[in-house]
Amino acid sequence: MKLQTALISAFTALFFNNVYAVSDDAFACNKAFDQGDYSTAATLAAKALNASRKDRDALICQGRTLSAQGNLEPALAAFKSADKLSKDAYDKAVVALITGHAYKNAQHYEQAIASYQQSLQLAAEAKVKAFERTSHIGIGNVYFETSQYASALDSYLAASKLDANDNERGESFEKIALSYHTLAQHDPAVEYQVKALIMNEKSGTLDQFAHSSIELGRYYAAAKKYPNAENTLNKIIKFAKEQGGAYYEAQGSYVLAQVKVATGDVEAAKALIEKAKAIANSTHDQALADEIAKETQGLIP
Repeated sequence: MKLQTALISAFTALFFNNVYAVSDDAFACNKAFDQGDYSTAATLAAKALNASRKDRDALICQGRTLSAQGNLEPALAAFKSADKLSKDAYDKAVVALITGHAYKNAQHYEQAIASYQQSLQLAAEAKVKAFERTSHIGIGNVYFETSQYASALDSYLAASKLDANDNERGESFEKIALSYHTLAQHDPAVEYQVKALIMNEKSGTLDQFAHSSIELGRYYAAAKKYPNAENTLNKIIKFAKEQGGAYYEAQGSYVLAQVKVATGDVEAAKALIEKAKAIANSTHDQALADEIAKETQGLIP
């Protein structure tokens, strides 16, 4: 079984659970968008809007699609039209949130922060904690992407207080751990990554579990807890091989090679790197091959 993350949109699930009347074409548009079929989404949005220019949900889908296609200005125009049709704080929080996503995707970071802060305020007014959490995550992502790691950590910690289930806890703990790791605070990084692994083992996908395991191995190594790192990485390499997850088997192998070098076992590291390269070659995964080359460059003396 190939390890693969399911494409799930928490935004769409929450959005459609809270609206009362969505046109068939607008509903289908957002579903196509979440499946990455932007051409179909654009067609369905246009169809819905030809039927009614006041189809707020179609405007939202059109804006999301335009943003994904790199067309920021028309996306913002669609969101502005949708906002004018919004009736309450909840509706306006939706628009502010997706506007934040559009600005972030276009790397307009100041505007993204402002939109996320607006969605945070509106979500609090509407008493929708899920949107409050997502707004904090959005703000944290902008800070992380712009190398403001301490601020990102604060936002992720705020988001974690609003987690409603194990999947959300897993996501928050992952982001908190990565922030601590990037700040070279490796002990709390390990602490939160262990929590993330537990959550993803309980409720996550195979991809999430494998990723959490490898990152935990990486953080153990950064904290110089090499036996823990080796144990964690050996387990996930074995698991990935049994499940047919070639990518994670290769990734775990080259990360374990880094640990072997740190502990002085250069020959074992060489063998692990060659194993990882062989997997990338046999699966014709050039992106994986490039990743291995980058992560192991200069590793062997």
